[in-house]
Amino acid sequence: MNSKIIAACGNDCSACPRFVEHPFEKMEEELHQTALMWWKIGYRDHVVSNQDISCRGCSTENWCRYRVVKCCADREIQTCAACTEFPCKNLKECFDVTRSFEPKCREVCTDVEYDQLKRAFFEKEKNLTELYRQVQKGQENA
Repeated sequence: MNSKIIAACGNDCSACPRFVEHPFEKMEEELHQTALMWWKIGYRDHVVSNQDISCRGCSTENWCRYRVVKCCADREIQTCAACTEFPCKNLKECFDVTRSFEPKCREVCTDVEYDQLKRAFFEKEKNLTELYRQVQKGQENA
């Protein structure tokens, strides 16, 4: 699959090892391996169940550390790239905290795991910046 599914915060769900929406179903072992990876990276303090690790995408009911999903819903936009305050202080903090996990991922993950995490999470600022430029260009042409 080459097309990206960009979340409100810029994560690429299509590259995420947790995302299980069709056609991205994961086998039980894949989800377990993801739970193990989250533990060894430090995203979780224990290995969680497959049900706990799987993700069906963002919603206002899901926990979001930076309240990005709720903010986007309140502003009636799909991603932060469509926001007039892009990038806000909250989103910059989100980018910084995400980047803070990258060295540990490089240390404990295989190259394949790291590449997947890079596409899924560590390129969120790049993803949103590209979308933001597209939005701005579209507004100029309107």
